[in-house]
Amino acid sequence: MQPASKVICLGEALVDRLGPLGGDPATATADQCDDRLGGAPANVACALARLGTPSAFVGRLGRDSIGESFQQLMANRGVELAGLQRDVTRPSRVVLVRRHADGERVFQGFAGDQGQGFSDQALDQAELEQAWPALAAQAQWLLVGTIPMATAASAASLRWAVSQAKAAGVRIALDVNWRPTFWDVSSDPASGPDAAALNVMQPLIAAASLLKLAKEEALWLFGSADPSAISAGLPQAPDVVVTDGGNPVQWSLGGASGVLEALAPPQVVDTTGAGDAFSSGLLHQLVQGAMPPEQMLRFAAACGALVCGGAGAIDPQPDAAAVQRFLQR
Repeated sequence: MQPASKVICLGEALVDRLGPLGGDPATATADQCDDRLGGAPANVACALARLGTPSAFVGRLGRDSIGESFQQLMANRGVELAGLQRDVTRPSRVVLVRRHADGERVFQGFAGDQGQGFSDQALDQAELEQAWPALAAQAQWLLVGTIPMATAASAASLRWAVSQAKAAGVRIALDVNWRPTFWDVSSDPASGPDAAALNVMQPLIAAASLLKLAKEEALWLFGSADPSAISAGLPQAPDVVVTDGGNPVQWSLGGASGVLEALAPPQVVDTTGAGDAFSSGLLHQLVQGAMPPEQMLRFAAACGALVCGGAGAIDPQPDAAAVQRFLQR
């Protein structure tokens, strides 16, 4: 039997269609693109399992080849799938990812919609309610992002899960993961949230015990990238981590604060999923407990660095031994 999950990861699982370096995945041929399983909550669930922290994934996939691939991958990783839903009418989502020559990526749109949207948008609250007691029995954390808030059904399911977690003493980890194209496919991929999106996000921010933001997200939401100031400005005074690509990580954890220099990856093939690997490393250490914040964050940074060395978000994820070897070197 699988050990009871310590971290529940709720949200999207999808395919990142990586275009040719410098090219456009929307017009490239199939042999020029690289399809990789991804989606931030799915990435974190898989990474946690590989690190040795029992995890569960809650999300909805189509009854298609993508859904089958995800189910097999997560089962092989040891991710608890009692909360995985399958949709007979809506397909799994394919995200078109434009890659620059330096490995940086831009989410530019979607493929596969057959007129009813994508399966991840239809996460069903009734199905979630049935699965929840077993999922949450020994959970310490619920990891969520903002993408499910872009659609009514998935937003309602996410809000319900957050309320149940809070009532049971399960802490909320929010990785903002702002992606404007999920809210409006015609929006500029570099644009920030509008007033309506900011309003929808506020209850999640207010519920979070751990808040992870990219620097630009921190500036959009709080007008500051200082984690201590962000934490002090919120009534629950959450732990806050602000990442900035390859630049230093700023953090405020457990009343302490500091700056962590970025760890250079062995090589940069693709930065997709590096932030999710960072989140998994940090949650892994928080579940373990009794470790200084600097060590937890250094472990998390190593997870992110190692993922950059391979294509896609999931395949290059390291186990704990690989992270320790990297840190020792």
